[in-house]
Amino acid sequence: MGKLSIKVVVAGRTYPLTVNEGEEAKVVKSAEDINRAIKMLQDNYAVKDMQDLLAMTALQLASKSSKTSDSTSSAPDFSEIESELEKLSKEFDSLK
Repeated sequence: MGKLSIKVVVAGRTYPLTVNEGEEAKVVKSAEDINRAIKMLQDNYAVKDMQDLLAMTALQLASKSSKTSDSTSSAPDFSEIESELEKLSKEFDSLK
């Protein structure tokens, strides 16, 4: 199975990614879910800071993920997500 180079937009920023063939649709849908969650938070709360919106979205998605996972299984590994969120946070901080 080969690799594909794609670009996804999350929170108004474009990110180039390399994914396995067959995973492209899943990654694009995930980016759409994140953007939809951010938009919902913007519409329903007086939060303007994108870093706060991303953190709130991450919390929502992680909570949803833990609800849908089997409680007897081991905890999911969010280390990659945490690493990417940390990178995003540093990028946003450097823009201030």
